[in-house]
This record gives sequence, C-alpha cells and structure tokens, in this order.
Amino acid sequence: MPRRWRPLPISLLAVPFLFLADQVEAQKLPEENSCLQCHQGLGDPRVMSPAEKFPQDIHGSKGIFCQDCHGGDPASLDPQQAMSRAKKFVGKPRHQAIPALCGKCHSDADYMKRFNPTLRVDQVQEYLTSVHGKRLKQGDQKAATCISCHDVHRIRAIKDQQAWTYPVKVVDTCGRCHGDPKYMAGYKIPTDVVAKYKQSVHYEALTKKGDLSAPTCNVCHGNHGATPPGVGSVANVCGTCHSVPAEFFAKSPHQQAFASMGLAPCVTCHSNHDVVKTGDEMVGTTDKAVCVTCHQADSGGFRQAAAMRASLDGLRESLTRATAVLDQAEHAGMEISQARFELRGASDALLKARAAIHLADAAAIQKLTEEGKQITAVAHAKGLKALEDLLFRHRGLWVSVGIIVLVIVGLVLKIREIDQRRHQERAADRRST
Repeated sequence: MPRRWRPLPISLLAVPFLFLADQVEAQKLPEENSCLQCHQGLGDPRVMSPAEKFPQDIHGSKGIFCQDCHGGDPASLDPQQAMSRAKKFVGKPRHQAIPALCGKCHSDADYMKRFNPTLRVDQVQEYLTSVHGKRLKQGDQKAATCISCHDVHRIRAIKDQQAWTYPVKVVDTCGRCHGDPKYMAGYKIPTDVVAKYKQSVHYEALTKKGDLSAPTCNVCHGNHGATPPGVGSVANVCGTCHSVPAEFFAKSPHQQAFASMGLAPCVTCHSNHDVVKTGDEMVGTTDKAVCVTCHQADSGGFRQAAAMRASLDGLRESLTRATAVLDQAEHAGMEISQARFELRGASDALLKARAAIHLADAAAIQKLTEEGKQITAVAHAKGLKALEDLLFRHRGLWVSVGIIVLVIVGLVLKIREIDQRRHQERAADRRST
C-alpha cells in the first residue's frame, strides 16, 4: 500500500528560511585572520566568546576587524608575533580607555565619511559631558561606557531590532545597571525606575502599539549626553512631544507658583517614569484628582478645579447623549452621516478643553465646552428628527398596510358575493328546466 503524503509541520518548513536568515545576518570573515582562528580553537569560553560573537558585528561588515581595535598582527600564526607590543597590541582595553578607543574612529569625520557622511562624530565629546562620562573621568569603574550600551564584539546597527539601542530594548539596556539594586548601591539613585516605566502609558505605546516614537530612557535623558533633567528643564523635555499643554502651562498661574515652590512642571501632576494615561478624573475635587494635593477646600484654586471638571463632564455627557441618539437612528437605517460628521467638532472641542486644563482657567475651559455643547445640541436635534421621521414613516407604512388589507378583504368579499350570485343563478336555471 503506497504511503500517503503528509505535509511537513510549519516549524520544519521554516528551518531552511531560518538558516538562510542566519547566513544573511552573519558576516563572512577573512580566513587568514589569525586572531579569529586562534580564539575559535582554544576551547576556553573566555577567549572564544569574542570570535563567536563577531560574525554578527556591524564592524565586520564594514571591513573592520580585531586588529583595528586591539592592534597586533592578524597575519601571523605565532602568538608572540601576533600579540607583539611592537605591533601596537593592546589586548583588552582598560575601562577608562573605552570612549577614546571607540572615538579613534567615531570622532574622525574624514574616516567616518567613508561609511556614511551623515554619521555624527561628536558622540565622545557629548559623552564626556554626561553623568557617565564625568564619573568615568573621576575613576568610577562602574560608570557606563560605549560597550555598556552598544554591546561588544556583537555591535549592531541602531536600526537593527536586535541592537541594544533599538527603542524597544533601550529600557532593558539602561535597566541592566539602573534596575540592579546591588550594582547601583552607593549611588543614591532609585532602582525602581525601570519597573515604574514599564507601567507607564509610554511603555504601552512603545511595546503594545508599536509606536517607536514613544519616549523611552534616552528620549528624555539623552543618550551619549545622558543626564537627569533639572527642575527648570522638565517642561522643555516633556514639551518636546506635548507642545500644546506645555504652551498652556507656561501661560498659567501654575508656572510661577511651581517655580517659587521649586516644583518641577509636568511630573508634579503626571509623575515621571510611571506616567499613566490621563483622564478627566485627574481634574476636580474628588479623591482621584491631582488638584486636591495642593488646593485646600474652599480655596480659589479648589473652586476653579471644581468648575473645570463640571465643564468637562457637561460636554462629555452631552456628547454621549448625542452620539447615542445618532447611533440609534443609524441602526434603524436612517441617514445621519452629515450629523455624525458635524459632531466631530464637539469631540475636537473636548480634546481642546482637556489640553487647556493646563491653563488652570475655568472661564477658558467653559468657553470651549460651551462651543462643543452647541454642536452636540444640533447633532442631538438632528438625531431626534431622524427618529421622528422614522416614526412617521412607520405610521405611514402601517396606514398603507391597513388600507391594502381592507382592499384585499373587500375584494375577497366581493368575489364571494359574485360566486354566490352565480351559484344561485345556476340553481334557478336547473329548477326551470
């Protein structure tokens, strides 16, 4: 009996493609490089690791190999000759020497233009202005250097999804140090920032929604020039993305009040690393409102907060009512596309009012929400009119059906009458004959 053909599992079908992908990713290294030959054959994991990693390193794809960083003679199989100091062999560079070693190429504009004329050549100079660079200069052996963030011997292009500096991976890259309480012991820096950030709306946008423009560590703190933003610069950091709220806040009474109290804008109300999704409940005088953390009951600010929340609630509720009526009419088959399009203006007004909360001006919020309410009122009226038209049509339909039924009944009765008359006439004819 012939064997029946059975399709291979998807996992097995994928093997050749995975193999090809690995071949594409791995670089073909020169066979005459004694550094790689020796390190691959020693059998010691400590010296084999660089040779095993290097095929995936971007430098190899550009023709930059071991000797370009470590010196030595890669053409010689004699260890004494290959690692000769006369050949400028440096072996494993000291921790403090890493930035200068990388900067030998990356700070040389003429050299870097051979590969990409748009590449920056000021990263080392910027790094020296960072907290990491300053601590390294002071002799801190734990301060982050280039290889702390970019890997070593398996350095990938920054756009490579496997790169340590790819946006989705940045938080874990920074977290290897900043999320490790033992490693950060003595620095007096919180080590829960990574855990907090992973609860934030920013991390959700980055990882769940795939928004690579969502802020991660280096977006707010800088990368090569990493430094914590000061109280006066936080608004500029957040305002880079949230420009409209930042402009409103700059015009608000809070701007001067925060400055006088030494409070950082934005993060005082929204936090910094664990920024949650904003909502109307943050405004007002309830327990969930941030306004009550500063404004006491019966104060002017407390009343302003209550008024702003009332304005937001009023527009949101009227928008909900109008939307519900239009949904009902649309579900019934009525044409309400124009009214629904006009209702977008109310949604826009609500968005503007929520952004304008940063003005801390109840009158300004009320003006925006009243404009939105006028739009919802018109849309709500059009929805009701559509439902009235639907009711009128239904009534007309039932009247028409009733008339048709009456006509049919009348016809049936008339036909019966005619049939009876004919029957009587035939009976009379039979009697007469």
